[in-house]
Amino acid sequence: MKQSRLIVLLGCSLLFARALPGQSGTLAQSTPEAEGVSSSGISAFLDATAHSKTEFHSFMFLRHGKIIAQGWWHPYRADLRHTLYSCSKSFTATAVGFAIAEKKLSLDDKVVSFFPGDLPDTVSAWLKELDVRDVLMMSDGQDPDPSFNVAARDSNWIRGFLATPIVHEPGTQFLYNSLGTYMLSAIVQKVTGQRVLDYLRPRFFTPLGIRNMDWETDLQGINTGGWGLRLKTEDMAKFAELFLQHGKWNGKQLLPPGWAETASTMKILQDPDAPPSKRDSSDWLQGYCYQMWRCRHDAYRGDGAYGQFMIVMPDQDAVLAITAETPDMQEEINLVWKYLLPACRQGRLPANPAADAMLREKIQGLGLKLPAGDAAGKSGAGGKTFIAGNNSLGLRRISFNFSNASCGVVFADDTAAYRIDFGSGRWQEGTTRLHGPSLVSSAVENTAMLYPAKIAAAYAWTDPQTLELVVRYIETPHTEYYFCHFQGDRLTVTASRSLDFGTKSTTVEATAR
Repeated sequence: MKQSRLIVLLGCSLLFARALPGQSGTLAQSTPEAEGVSSSGISAFLDATAHSKTEFHSFMFLRHGKIIAQGWWHPYRADLRHTLYSCSKSFTATAVGFAIAEKKLSLDDKVVSFFPGDLPDTVSAWLKELDVRDVLMMSDGQDPDPSFNVAARDSNWIRGFLATPIVHEPGTQFLYNSLGTYMLSAIVQKVTGQRVLDYLRPRFFTPLGIRNMDWETDLQGINTGGWGLRLKTEDMAKFAELFLQHGKWNGKQLLPPGWAETASTMKILQDPDAPPSKRDSSDWLQGYCYQMWRCRHDAYRGDGAYGQFMIVMPDQDAVLAITAETPDMQEEINLVWKYLLPACRQGRLPANPAADAMLREKIQGLGLKLPAGDAAGKSGAGGKTFIAGNNSLGLRRISFNFSNASCGVVFADDTAAYRIDFGSGRWQEGTTRLHGPSLVSSAVENTAMLYPAKIAAAYAWTDPQTLELVVRYIETPHTEYYFCHFQGDRLTVTASRSLDFGTKSTTVEATAR
């Protein structure tokens, strides 16, 4: 069944660091003022998030190596993984760093040297020259970015990448290229005999106490590299903190010496001709590193679609991890610079009980907004099954059953039926094999590890004949909306997905049998 999705209004439920003892493993905890951060600044940040375009799902704020505030916007939770999208790239680059330190490859190695059996009939001079360094710094020389076309069209992404013409001299021009990061993953697997996920496990994940992660693969069993890694928010914060500490963890050098500095130093400008006014207002024009971005304020970050951030702020000795869904990632990061950055002060701040109480009061009243309306409608839809005509969703039938402030809905296509239970006035958690929205849903890859997907669902009658259904895929940034309008034996379903931000919807007509 093809995917339908939705937009959900922002709400939030922040958890203050002290409220979750023992939940953060090897990360120590403290209070904002004890680490020189204003609680009022965090409160101001929360006030601003509630009025922004961004729907925040979690954040974790560390200073001097200690968690000073952390939060999950219900129904998101601390124990759930989250799709990182392109934050995955920073982990792939880290695997390259380990492989270089172990002398399994070098920055100067040519990409074609690893895949002699997948080369095009004619190998251009620039393809021959493309090396690991070029790919790390997003200067593959291809234009336009081939990632989506190749991933959606080819079962062999290596061959598809190598067959894509290189139109600029490698190393000279920046162009974001997720398929290039996939090639780095393929190279690491080629020289180590292990997927990036497995190669990093003893070298990186296990020493940091990171567990239960997973990573999508292509049909050859290679981790997708440029996307597809799922970790908890705390794990993202650990990555950022490790880089802040120059690759050391609990006093031990975990990353290869110098790699944190090398990987986080600007290698190429995204737009060398951008005027100062444009560059000074953008966190996407400060320079690109090895699969990380330089930021304003002398910071740098791992960065994923829809607002996933791992931000390292060396001048403040602070890091910030964020998961979210936003149509405007610049606005999202602007909130960090406007409120959290100036909240960091020199030295320890005096205790501020009033500010602490205000923050706690805000915490208690925050939460993602549920669909608004009544628990009961007057349509007589309960117990009915509706048969749909041909439609782009692939929906063939849909049925509804109401009981004890719960609505059970069965969505069926030509091959399977998927039941989702929705709560009234609450998020009802469950799992489903119905594929949810994703930026990379068209990719020819293995996503079996993603299903059954964890969901939280709620419903409300917006009027006596219109039922609103909300399905949150709570290990991704995304949500689905269904508006079901009943008129006797006829049903009109309007479906949308949050990642389209109100620009698209699909309508299906159905009739009760």
